[in-house]
Amino acid sequence: MADGSGSPSPGDQLAGTQLGEAVLARALSAYQAALGSRLIAGYALGSLAHGGFSPLVSDVDLGLVLDNPLRARDRLTIRAVAQSVKAKGTELDQRLSVFWGTPTTLRGEHSGGRFPPLDRLDLLEYGRLLAGRDVRAAVARPDRTELLVAGAEFALDYLGARSTGLPRLRPKGDSALAEIRTPERLAARGPRRVTKIVLFPVRFLYTAETGRVGTNAAAAEHYLAGPDAPAPALVTAAMAWRRRWPGGHEVTELLNRELTPLYVHYLEDHIARLEAVSNSRLASSFRRWQSRLAA
Repeated sequence: MADGSGSPSPGDQLAGTQLGEAVLARALSAYQAALGSRLIAGYALGSLAHGGFSPLVSDVDLGLVLDNPLRARDRLTIRAVAQSVKAKGTELDQRLSVFWGTPTTLRGEHSGGRFPPLDRLDLLEYGRLLAGRDVRAAVARPDRTELLVAGAEFALDYLGARSTGLPRLRPKGDSALAEIRTPERLAARGPRRVTKIVLFPVRFLYTAETGRVGTNAAAAEHYLAGPDAPAPALVTAAMAWRRRWPGGHEVTELLNRELTPLYVHYLEDHIARLEAVSNSRLASSFRRWQSRLAA
């Protein structure tokens, strides 16, 4: 139950974390059955590893390391097991996100699998071993330029600024850009969508500046400590909305007032960073995004 403030009690938060851990356990058991001895290690990633898990909005992130070599059917197996877990479970099961690779792909010696730089860094810094043997010592640490570029590519796809060759991370036809420009529409999507739209740029800014994993708590604290950071009330509120969703006028009013300034700040920052590493392609994409937002 919530305490007198309307926020979840410590007992509620613990129960929510236990629900997330149960999803991890079910998924890991299914992968152990499907992969057998090829499964070297399974890790908890994301907020179930570094803290701050919220059953209201959080994903359930699982990392798998398979034995070499990568096989043609591995992708199909990973996908089939994930779909099976999601189909039989709760709404939280449906938020299962699986990252996977082999020692050689995680060292960067071969391509394949699914362990983008941001998630590889999460594995290195926060991965919690669930089963098997810890192999993180052999994982290649992404440098700051790699993290910047990966974050920019992800943002362009997830936030709706362009179409990429990556797997779709948002529903077909859905445009976060339109939601940013129409906060009433965004607020109607509920707390999970709203908090991601608000906190993703805050996390990307943190990682670009520090080279560290942008956990929600660390990124928000760092952002709010900055001089003249726009949208402080919105960022503070979004952290609270991860635990308790007020809905209604309170949400829409803050989004109307502060969401666009937050994105203007984020885009200006990343255009400068991308130009500094001579990535004119992504810098141009961010400028087009900036123009569309201003329009």
